[in-house]
Amino acid sequence: MSEKPHHLAIIMDGNGRWAEARGLPRMMGHRAGVEALKSTLRLCSDWGIAALTAYAFSTENWSRPGDEVNFLMTLFERVLQKELRTLEEEQVCIRFLGDLDALPLKLQELISEATERTAANAGIHFNVCTNYGSRQELVQATRALALQVQRGELDPEAIDERALAAQLHTAGQPDPDLLIRTSGEQRLSNFLLWQLAYAELHVTDVLWPDFDAAALTNALVDFQGRQRRFGGVQEEI
Repeated sequence: MSEKPHHLAIIMDGNGRWAEARGLPRMMGHRAGVEALKSTLRLCSDWGIAALTAYAFSTENWSRPGDEVNFLMTLFERVLQKELRTLEEEQVCIRFLGDLDALPLKLQELISEATERTAANAGIHFNVCTNYGSRQELVQATRALALQVQRGELDPEAIDERALAAQLHTAGQPDPDLLIRTSGEQRLSNFLLWQLAYAELHVTDVLWPDFDAAALTNALVDFQGRQRRFGGVQEEI
């Protein structure tokens, strides 16, 4: 491929609908969604995309039925235990973004281990947004800057976009170039509101468990056809 995004973000939507359409429990949709994510990560790595950020569990997802939330937490644990060695071998550098202190202790321990063991890997950067909410992230970033001002460590006049971005979970990483949302929904759902300011948006009707190489290719071809002006004007030649 010619021009491709440096950083791809994905809102993985449609697991439940995928399962219900097949007469299966919603949990089976989440299992299938994990396989789609594993495939997408490998494709992105093979195709030279430097970073992938996936919306795995939002701060709003706690409002789902308790058995579904418990299943998801257990699923996260099992996937991490099973896949960590493969992530190491494939040089994936994995990070988890969000309020991790609210997660079950065992999952927190697995997240810490996975982050530490893959930190020096030179391959694709894989961000998993877990118990993540962008508004909460922005509030926390603002609070951190306010505390620095209160302690006399920061002049309020020095607060700019770079200073705020440095307090976000994604600090030190480039913003996404492309956001893909599956299942046809056309909203950001409190995902990377700051970081997606200039991202191209690609919405597909494909439900997440069915998201495959062809669907990813369609999104990348769509991206290649965009003119990214960042508020400027494209000069005619």
